[in-house]
Amino acid sequence: MPEDRRRPAGGRDRAAERTRPAERTRAVDPEVDRLRRRRRIRRVLWVVAVPTVLAFLVVFVYPTRTWLQQRRQLDATEQQLTVLQRDTALLRHQNERLGSDAEVERRAREDYGMARPGETAYVLVPAQPLP
Repeated sequence: MPEDRRRPAGGRDRAAERTRPAERTRAVDPEVDRLRRRRRIRRVLWVVAVPTVLAFLVVFVYPTRTWLQQRRQLDATEQQLTVLQRDTALLRHQNERLGSDAEVERRAREDYGMARPGETAYVLVPAQPLP
């Protein structure tokens, strides 16, 4: 054999394989060819669809979930704010009332049983129940 026509160590001639007709690589059976095409389509779908679905989830679903959670927190916080504002208004009103002399006197008489000088304080004791 001439030196330029030697076979590679594996026993196959790579140049001859590259020059073989395309029919050699195709399946003879149309069913096998159809299955190969179907597998190729599935592979392409997996390569395209999975990253697309993941990108959709990252771009739309996660931010939407976060936005909805923030809306719920905002609603709860607004309700708390409303309750606190109502309580603050009530406390301000009570504070204004307690600042007047009439209210201080009323609370002293009712809560502590106090009387002005010269007045007589009476305390009504509830009757005991009959046995």
